[in-house]
Amino acid sequence: MRTLVSTVAVVLSLVAVVPPAHAQTSHAAPQSVLDAAIQDHTAATAADRETILRLLERPDVQAVAGDIGLDLRRAQSAIATLEGQQLTELAAQARQTEQALAGGQSRIVISTTLIIIALLVLILIIVAVD
Repeated sequence: MRTLVSTVAVVLSLVAVVPPAHAQTSHAAPQSVLDAAIQDHTAATAADRETILRLLERPDVQAVAGDIGLDLRRAQSAIATLEGQQLTELAAQARQTEQALAGGQSRIVISTTLIIIALLVLILIIVAVD
């Protein structure tokens, strides 16, 4: 009887130890895949920031900002603080504005001007809230 109890105790302790040890060594994805995902996210974030900064450096955007009294230096420094959905949305608006201004258009249409103003105001609001 004593041998049976000892055997059952050893088996139960082995069963209790084996699954946690196995769980610590297996991953859902290899480390290289995780590293690549992080690098992709970092590159996308940097590209979004660059897109917004590139738009703010355009002379026509600077003229619109100057006309309505917005400080572009403050807006440019605020871009470094943007993250996640805010950054993605602003970058999408910046890309849309760049496409509207592409091709050497000499005249800014009202919708593009409104996008620029909304972009600048949104950046300043985000900075004011933070």
